[in-house]
Amino acid sequence: MDLQQMRYVVAVAEESSFTRAAEKSFVTQSALSHQIAALEREIGHQLFVRTSRAVRLTEPGEAFLAHARIAVRASSDAREAASAAAGNITGTLRLGVIPTVTAVYVPAVIARFRSLHPRTRVELVVGNSDSLMSDVRAGRLDAALLGLRAEVEPRGVAARELAREKLVAVVPGDHRLANRRSIGLSDLADEVFADFPAGTSGRAQSDAAFAGADVRRDVAFEADSAELILGLVAAGLAVTLLATGVADGSRGGVRIVPLRDGPSRVEYLAWDERSTRAVTRAFREVVDEVRRGNTEAGPEESSEPAPSAS
Repeated sequence: MDLQQMRYVVAVAEESSFTRAAEKSFVTQSALSHQIAALEREIGHQLFVRTSRAVRLTEPGEAFLAHARIAVRASSDAREAASAAAGNITGTLRLGVIPTVTAVYVPAVIARFRSLHPRTRVELVVGNSDSLMSDVRAGRLDAALLGLRAEVEPRGVAARELAREKLVAVVPGDHRLANRRSIGLSDLADEVFADFPAGTSGRAQSDAAFAGADVRRDVAFEADSAELILGLVAAGLAVTLLATGVADGSRGGVRIVPLRDGPSRVEYLAWDERSTRAVTRAFREVVDEVRRGNTEAGPEESSEPAPSAS
């Protein structure tokens, strides 16, 4: 077997389709199918079950895929390491971000990174902090920008704190509390809320705060987007809690009211400490540079990985 055959197996597994895998690999479907069939004959096991509707891995295929991913990744890392040793940062950076990042302006960070390292590519995905941490631990992401409530630290990943901010109440412009200088969580006890989906780290910040204050609340609207949540508030349908930086950029029709006993959110840059990819180290340096607001990158701080969740 050769490395290219392993790449084909990984592509078919990721796309669940020989046609899409061939397109992704820039080969004809017949050529890709021929290579995988030859590999199956060589190892003596069928790797995929093919039907008219779907393609799925067999049990031997699952076992083979795990090692194929390692081999393909090692080959890519070896090429990148050689380029980095020659002073060239290359490769694809897989970056995850929460939709409410405020510690840095993500487009500016990516633009600066690409200007310094034009031979790199950035693939961006948006998700909640828990899923992004899981993807970093599994090697599906190289780095992630997270937001967690102050009492919780990233688990199983190396991380650096970027910012810490209080959550504020966001209410409709004509709300009974709109003109208050500050309020407590108990003042929101009878309100209808819009919030992030239950079980996500974004939601956990508010849930923990209200539980700690022994205040029950009615979350009628759940959304992944802060923009949609703010829209529901502006329409007079709900109130919400958001980080200060997210609320400050909100649309008209809402008012921001400080919370005396509100929770805090901490933003982190997280990565897999086990990874030796130069492209990841270079991105961390750029985040530091952009946060300092200058064009002179300084030495990078180190961080020990947080303990794995029990």
